[in-house]
Amino acid sequence: MTGCLLPGKRTNRDRRMLLPVCLLTASWLTPAQPPGRIEAGLFSSSRVNEILPADWHPQTFSRIKRHTDYSLVKEDDSVVVKAVSHQSASALARSISVSSMEYPVIQWRWKVNNVLQKGDVTSKDGDDYPARIYITFAFDPERAGYLETLKHRTARLMQGQDVPYRAISYIWGSNAPVGTMIANPYTDSVMMFVVESGKENLQQWVTEKRNVREDYKKAFGEEPTMISGLAIMTDTDNTGESAIAWYGDIVFTGKRKTID
Repeated sequence: MTGCLLPGKRTNRDRRMLLPVCLLTASWLTPAQPPGRIEAGLFSSSRVNEILPADWHPQTFSRIKRHTDYSLVKEDDSVVVKAVSHQSASALARSISVSSMEYPVIQWRWKVNNVLQKGDVTSKDGDDYPARIYITFAFDPERAGYLETLKHRTARLMQGQDVPYRAISYIWGSNAPVGTMIANPYTDSVMMFVVESGKENLQQWVTEKRNVREDYKKAFGEEPTMISGLAIMTDTDNTGESAIAWYGDIVFTGKRKTID
């Protein structure tokens, strides 16, 4: 969020490791949700003259001077978020409390203009993506071991606020095969899932649906804690390239529920 400070923030490595820590500082459920779903990112209800969608805030990094530009635009008669990155990095994030037991499925749509020539899910230098969605999970002291609890307490003291436990990231990869699951090059507390890749679906809207609960269990070998936050991010600072992406509405639903 705006003004969030990363502990020991000095390098790109620190920024990559601590992004999930800084995404979210409070939790709430948006009131008056339709039965069976939580509208986590209802961008379509925004107006193009608004600066940012309600409840969403920019996440910038003090050592990264160039920030991705996020704005509300109209695409095909619907308002969406447009992200433009030129050798830059920043995210758009919100706090939200969601039970993945009750709402295990996340559904969204996105579009990218191009992929990155130097993008590489296995490399720190290639850890850039034209589009990705972060989901963070709350810390549960009853599940964490001694070392995890110690690290969490240290981070919380340095941050002055609660910090997430783990995160999963759904990415539009540039070169990695769809279906790849891999730890982020900077930290194994963030597991990445490649849901789109390459040029096949460029410049067209693609709707995605993932079972967050099952993906978390596959990534970390246990049931997830409460979802604590959500972020969208388009970044090209490591590769030194450029990317443009668009993000549509993001909704959590029950297992058998879908977006109308």
